[in-house]
Amino acid sequence: MSKIIKLLTYNLLVFFILIFLFEIFFGYYFKKNNFGYIMRSERQKNQIYEVIHNGKKYKYTYKRNFYGFRGNEITPSSIKIIFEGGSTGNQKFTPENLTIVGLLNNYLNYKKLIINASTDGKTSKGYVNDFIHWFPKLENFNPEYVIFYIGINDSNLNQDSKFDNPWREDYLSKSKDYIKNNSKLVELIKKIQFKYFNDDIRKEYGVTKISKDLYKNYKYINYQNAVRLYESYKNDKLIYQFRERLNLLKEQIKKYNFTPIFITQIEYSGLKNPNLFIVNETLKNFCLKNNYPIIKLDELIDDMPLNSFYDTMHTTPKGNKIISNKILPELKSILF
Repeated sequence: MSKIIKLLTYNLLVFFILIFLFEIFFGYYFKKNNFGYIMRSERQKNQIYEVIHNGKKYKYTYKRNFYGFRGNEITPSSIKIIFEGGSTGNQKFTPENLTIVGLLNNYLNYKKLIINASTDGKTSKGYVNDFIHWFPKLENFNPEYVIFYIGINDSNLNQDSKFDNPWREDYLSKSKDYIKNNSKLVELIKKIQFKYFNDDIRKEYGVTKISKDLYKNYKYINYQNAVRLYESYKNDKLIYQFRERLNLLKEQIKKYNFTPIFITQIEYSGLKNPNLFIVNETLKNFCLKNNYPIIKLDELIDDMPLNSFYDTMHTTPKGNKIISNKILPELKSILF
């Protein structure tokens, strides 16, 4: 019996030593630009979704590549344009080709490919953190343009979204994330799991059920109406917070020496939210002062058809098509 235990112990020891050596040689622990414990939840994702938008069912794979961008693998040095947004830019519950970014790429005919760096919940503070904690990890990453889709998430006072920081705070989670981020074995298991055993389909049919109540007593507030409605509206604390974040973003623009392109936002009811209206106006003044290109989406859209949104802020493919068509002419004039 003791011989069997000794043999088992010896084999286990050899097994763990081999795994250790495999991880040391093939893992990312000692690579120059390893991710440490950041971006663990936003990298190497392959999740199958089934959703319904405007009565049509879609089945697709939500992908985030090795470097954390939405979509297929790409070399960081080849990236010339990135799109920074929150969930309204990421659009997890929409097939990639029907998102705002996907449609823009289709219209641009891939002459200049826009790579989606959006992650759910981010505010402009999160965009700053991306340039401090995420993008420096990408070797030879030097984009020429960065598109910032800003407004909705920044319209809440003192919103320090947990998603603004690309890491989890407690030490145990950081340790787990560090291993998952740098382990070659975990990476291989994920690939095998997706290729051969991925029967976990997330059915997000509920994303469109809200629309039944969403459009009761519906009224769209366009820019001209908002100017009249909110002429005397003030929220000094919110504006101060947003300006401070924009100034931090300006530092990163100077540091990385890219051309920023800002896009204002609307909700399902346009500019019914006065805080969104003044955030957009603050962004316009910031761009005017610094001579930054801005696409004033809130002024370009006078109305949105019913069911262009599946909740107060997230668009359906129908809404994406309208928004991307409005953005496209001005975007092309900037890029080309």
